Amino acid sequence: MKTTAFSLLVMLFISNIVFSQKSIFTTAKVKAATVYFNSVELSQSTSVLLPKGTSEIVVKNVADYLNENTIQIGAPSNITVLSVQFTNNYISEYELNENNPAIKKVRDSINLVKKEIQRVENARDSEAKAIELLDKNQQISGLNSGLNVTELMKMVDYYKPKRTEVSNTYDTLDEKAIKLNELLAKLNARLEINTKNEEKTSKGKLILQVMNELAGPVDLDINYISDYASWSPFYDLRANSILEPMNMMYKAQVVQNTGIDWKKVKLTLSSGNPNQNNQVPILNAWWLQYSFQNQYEYKQKSVMNQIQGNAPRTALAVDAVNADVSSVSNYTTISENQLNISFDIDIPYDILSNGKAHSVALKEIKLPATYKYYAAPRVEKEAFLLAEIKDYSKYNLLQGEANIIFEGLYVGKTFINPNQTSDTLNLSMGRDKKISIKREKVVDKSGTKFLSSKKEQTFTYDITVRNNKKEAVQMFLKDQYPLSPDKEIEIELQESSSAKINSETGILTWDLDLKPNETKKIRLSYKVKYPKDKSIGNL
Repeated sequence: MKTTAFSLLVMLFISNIVFSQKSIFTTAKVKAATVYFNSVELSQSTSVLLPKGTSEIVVKNVADYLNENTIQIGAPSNITVLSVQFTNNYISEYELNENNPAIKKVRDSINLVKKEIQRVENARDSEAKAIELLDKNQQISGLNSGLNVTELMKMVDYYKPKRTEVSNTYDTLDEKAIKLNELLAKLNARLEINTKNEEKTSKGKLILQVMNELAGPVDLDINYISDYASWSPFYDLRANSILEPMNMMYKAQVVQNTGIDWKKVKLTLSSGNPNQNNQVPILNAWWLQYSFQNQYEYKQKSVMNQIQGNAPRTALAVDAVNADVSSVSNYTTISENQLNISFDIDIPYDILSNGKAHSVALKEIKLPATYKYYAAPRVEKEAFLLAEIKDYSKYNLLQGEANIIFEGLYVGKTFINPNQTSDTLNLSMGRDKKISIKREKVVDKSGTKFLSSKKEQTFTYDITVRNNKKEAVQMFLKDQYPLSPDKEIEIELQESSSAKINSETGILTWDLDLKPNETKKIRLSYKVKYPKDKSIGNL
């Protein structure tokens, strides 16, 4: 029992010695970053010289905040990783890494300057002593009345140049000491800056306890996920005219605030979400209950919904062109799997940890487009140029904003939404001021009548469209008449100017062919009859 207890004490003593050894510092370098919409997976590497046995490694330059459950350490077979701990408050607990090249270089320079200052001060003190001795010798010689004139002249001839020589040497050394002290102050200031940079580069540290079978250099791979990075797609849409295909530059805005700068890293952008809940949903019983609604509730569809659902397919067409791969595209590989899309970029990028958006070019595509004009003057009295993109799913588009450049001019922004059921994507290319549109109420054809128990209102509008362009255009024009959810409200469409009528939505569509400088007029008229003791708020 005594032998066993003694052995345990020896093992504990050796263990304490091993773990009380000075920590081994190393700095990890970011090799690759897979950025998701709301997080990033960082791949880093580092090399460290380890002794045989157990060691503590402090890995610097990791993210300030990370998901500890995702940390993976790759090490050679002769290395056993005993534990991994993450902290972002390490500096206050342990010493600063003096092996940092920037700090070590300044520290060595400071030591050299300090030694030189000491040598200069020693030499200056010697010269000061020599001046002191010469001055005392002059006083003693002057008081000695035994010297004759010849001897006194010899003494003056010796003292004068020697005193000047020693004084000049002292002044030179003094100036040198001042310059060296100024240099020392600059070096100390630089050391302070480098030390602060060392401290603020990254608060995040990984503390590894490892056991090494053989002493020597070791390469470590480190992977983890941090929530402090994201990316979002955006596009540049360029069209020189409605007779040419559209050029689309597929881009990404990458933002990261992980606490470490990514220098010359291989970027991968993924539409996946590693943080999403993967629990299968469960359906429970669905119980109905009464609710109170306004009987005159009115819902109006958005303009873009009207475009997607009712847009005619007759328009000026551009011959189909296959996607054109540019020099940017040569460095981007698009991978599409069952769950997400990823863009692997071979060009190394620098993404600073400053919370600012960094633009990354992904791919350039020539899109076969069909152009047409659209107008809904009841909502907007302007014409919009639309580009229809068929079979858009093959371009791996994601939701995002797009800058529009038409005929060499920036005309605004639009939004690309590929998550729809239609096989055609409509992109708004902006407003065309060269097409004039008016929607005016015809006063003499509009008015209100009171019947025995009913109130009858008639609404008549003239819509005037003029093409001020030098080329012919095709346009689909939309307007609408109201619908009633109540049988007491009677609605009659009186005039539609040969429009295509959707009686379920009340939307009227006209297909117009407008020659250069041609004007067309369309009339819309409808009648609404309802009890005169009631009122309709949205008529």
